Amino acid sequence: MTLRTTRHAPPRQVDCADAVAERGLLGDAHADRYSPRQLLLADAGVYRDLALPAHALRENLLVDIDTAALASGMVLQVGNDVLLRLMFQCEACGNLDAFRPGLSRLLDDRRGMLARVLTGGTLRPGDPIRDLRLSLPAWSDDWHERVLMVLDALPLDAVIEYRDLARLAGVQSSYCRAFPRMIRNLGPDYAGRAVAANDSSTAPRWKGDGLFDHAPILHLVE
Repeated sequence: MTLRTTRHAPPRQVDCADAVAERGLLGDAHADRYSPRQLLLADAGVYRDLALPAHALRENLLVDIDTAALASGMVLQVGNDVLLRLMFQCEACGNLDAFRPGLSRLLDDRRGMLARVLTGGTLRPGDPIRDLRLSLPAWSDDWHERVLMVLDALPLDAVIEYRDLARLAGVQSSYCRAFPRMIRNLGPDYAGRAVAANDSSTAPRWKGDGLFDHAPILHLVE
């Protein structure tokens, strides 16, 4: 189990971590109520198969589960209290090649599964993990489809800044450069819905309130 104090800091192994509902892991750089990438689960089998050094995948939780077989919308219970909503598979970005040339290509879809915290509690190494057999709305592994989903959720009287669109869709801020052309290609219904931070539009800026809302599920947990 690891935390990172900043996005560029190396993972730091910890004996326990506090999961906060709708925010992520306390003290971790990815703790963000508006992000679908609050924590990363990685498969211990990948480390064995590829003989990777510890924390090479930069995961928060190392699990004995084939994460490539996990589906978006699943709800996992970790330990006695923590519920995680699985979001989408984490892309194997080129930054991983710093550990081994070509690692991102070798990993393919085995980097791990990203999740949000539904209910909080304390996480400890060795906590049992249980699939609750519940299904929340699925998110696509394709970032283009996630961007479109966020735009479709945008209130009619509001706009969204590119940086917030990237944040909500779970992509790096560098993707903002691709947004203007992508949105133009979506057609006139999407024109002007996303804007640069310095845009002169007086429309309210939407930050993502309600995007990750879900029906109460606690009463379904045994």
